Amino acid sequence: MIDTWVPKTALGTMVKKKEITSMGAVMASGIPIKEAEIVEMLLPNMSEEVINVGRVQRTTDSGRRMRFRVTAATGNNNGYIGIGIAKGKEVGPTIRTAIKRAKMNIKEIKRGCGSWECGCGNPHTVPFDVEGDCGSVRVKLSPAPRGVGLIGSETAKKVLTLAGVSDAWVKSSGRARTTLNYAYAVLDALVNTNYMKLNETDNKNLSIVRGATSKKELKAEDDTKEQTAG
Repeated sequence: MIDTWVPKTALGTMVKKKEITSMGAVMASGIPIKEAEIVEMLLPNMSEEVINVGRVQRTTDSGRRMRFRVTAATGNNNGYIGIGIAKGKEVGPTIRTAIKRAKMNIKEIKRGCGSWECGCGNPHTVPFDVEGDCGSVRVKLSPAPRGVGLIGSETAKKVLTLAGVSDAWVKSSGRARTTLNYAYAVLDALVNTNYMKLNETDNKNLSIVRGATSKKELKAEDDTKEQTAG
């Protein structure tokens, strides 16, 4: 699939030519991702989850038409997560479209070791308390020590696992049974980890990483940034 991919955007062309070699550099560029293949090439080991499959009705002159609405999430289990929605007449193709859109909606998040009970130095949880919302649903993610696991709903567990968070306490309020809004509220909380301003000492003490975690990935990201800046 990637071998036969013909990019349609400037960003896609740079990724195909390996002028950009990391997702971190894509995020730093601020250029919207319009092709799912960009993510597939830079993050080859993506996992996928169907969050919800619902039926929606549309009334037309010829009567009621039934369609499916699919919410899907995708992530690399290592700092990147996206959610997509699609509607269609058949479940299978609609799921594939939702996953494709989730890839194009990919977000970079921060993780760390934010629990005062832990201090293991690995980015296994959120670095600090963070909140997110969507509609009437509000979610709060709190750091948990290593080994606690994910304490929250199944929807929260799916999204957090795909993002690479393995330990966290999840609290919610509002109409949390609305799966779509709940999933987006968790995603919003994860994205909000990027907006807390911390100094270098705090970043080091909390073992905070953004997106890539391995030295190889970080070096590739730095090299790409230097090339694009030059």
